[in-house]
Amino acid sequence: MNGVIVLVAGVAALACGYVFYGNWLCKQWGVGESKEETPAHTMQDGVDYVPAPAPVLMGHHFSSIAGAGPITGPISALKLGFGWMPCLLWIVIGGIFFGGVHDFGALFASLRHGGRSIGEIISANMSKRAKMLFLIFAYLTLILVVAAFASIVAGTFSATYTETGAVDYAASESNARVAMVSLLFIAIAIVFGFCVYRRNVPMKTASVIGILAIVAIIAIGMNFHPIYLSNSIWMWICGLYIAIASVTPVWILLQPRDYLSSFLLYAMLALAVVSVFVGHPSMASLPVMEAESCKTPVFPVLFTTIACGAISGFHSLVSSGTTSKQLDKETDAKPIAYGGMLLECVLAVLVLCAVAGYANANGGDISVGPTAIFGGGIAGMIDPSHGAVYSVLFTLLVLTYSSFCLTSLDTATRLARFMFQEFWLDGSKGETPENVTGVKKVMSNMYVATGITVVLGVLLGMNGYGKIWALFGSANQLLAALGLLAVATWLSNIGKNNKMFLIPMCFMLVVTVLSLIMNTRTQLGLIALGGADWGPYVQAIIGSLLVILAIVLAIEGISTITKSKKTAAN
Repeated sequence: MNGVIVLVAGVAALACGYVFYGNWLCKQWGVGESKEETPAHTMQDGVDYVPAPAPVLMGHHFSSIAGAGPITGPISALKLGFGWMPCLLWIVIGGIFFGGVHDFGALFASLRHGGRSIGEIISANMSKRAKMLFLIFAYLTLILVVAAFASIVAGTFSATYTETGAVDYAASESNARVAMVSLLFIAIAIVFGFCVYRRNVPMKTASVIGILAIVAIIAIGMNFHPIYLSNSIWMWICGLYIAIASVTPVWILLQPRDYLSSFLLYAMLALAVVSVFVGHPSMASLPVMEAESCKTPVFPVLFTTIACGAISGFHSLVSSGTTSKQLDKETDAKPIAYGGMLLECVLAVLVLCAVAGYANANGGDISVGPTAIFGGGIAGMIDPSHGAVYSVLFTLLVLTYSSFCLTSLDTATRLARFMFQEFWLDGSKGETPENVTGVKKVMSNMYVATGITVVLGVLLGMNGYGKIWALFGSANQLLAALGLLAVATWLSNIGKNNKMFLIPMCFMLVVTVLSLIMNTRTQLGLIALGGADWGPYVQAIIGSLLVILAIVLAIEGISTITKSKKTAAN
């Protein structure tokens, strides 16, 4: 089938989902009915709670939830031979009925809980024990995210070295360009935030100037890129950056950087659409797994491989962690959370087409890395000769990919800081970092929480996070199942319709538990063969614990929902 048809059909289905299903969700939950101001206004503190215009917050939210996921997930699924049709169906159906509901519900529930996280929602509607279990699990998952994304970003910045230890400038030039533009991007974001929030420059004027500045720094970075550093040095630079980004007021760096980077992301989407219409990639060139040689079952592996782009637990942490604290009006929740999720689905569909374009040009071979496939597929469809246009487009696409990862990286660090702080505080008693004493005061301090998070993330990123990365897909989808469970429990407690959560929640719980059991069995097999390093042991232990966690929280959540229904009936 022609990739143009796949793209048009996918986008049309997602647009219908946004209009019809999204509006129905608003009516069922009562979105916009409250006359109270959002937490961004009622709890404004100039650091975390800061109201943002809808376009600015959309830039932050979309940049944060996307990351590398909607690019690497579909590519990994296609490499496994699952075929483009199952991937497309999961992206579209999952996005509309699973991921969109999950993200939108998490944001709305957080708004009605004072901008608090999913952990506090679980505490208020289930139990404190459930909250503590969730926070420990979510924090450890975020540490893994920080490690992975820091490693990815450092990898897109770092220099390549020859056998003699000298820098290979020719091979490192693309990475040096990306690094230079990224550093300049941070600088113009700070200036942008200062102008908008402290000098009251109109948003439209600032946006035009910001876009021109982006063009200027790209031109500078393409021609002037003197920084060639090793991977380990870039890892620690990333650590320093995310430590600063985690504790500075959101208006200084987080909001403006994410808003400006969103223009890069939108430009990438537009470029990808153009490439599909120019290249007309044939989806038939993509590999399909033969039934008789099937070693990787589509169920449940497909549903943990494609997470971002369908449903991802990380999104609920973003929705309830940073986005809810910056939402200006409750009615902005649908376009930002539900719309942001479906926009990510559009990106995932484009990735399927980009992989087809790469496969068309390389005889069906898609064995290279995701950056080469994604960038090469889009740039190659526009410039099949791989000339100067291809080189420039490929560098810009790698820059955008890196921007995705860097945005998710600083957001993940801030979220992990929130989780670490919340673990030591009892929200039901009104405890805050300011009014507690002793160990609680030290451990809930945002600088202490950030320092511990950054050191753990960077060290894991430099010392073999890949040994336990196989757990991330299942752990991330368990987060999604628990996010769905938390919101469903809250809606049940307040007498609102929660049926739209029940099937996605049960499905994701089954997918997660089966995936964890399969992975644990594989790791135990490796251990039994002898000679295994620490990776299989850690995966087997954590995998078993996550299965227990899923079962315990599911039982507690279902029990709470059942009790609330009985109470309502009486």
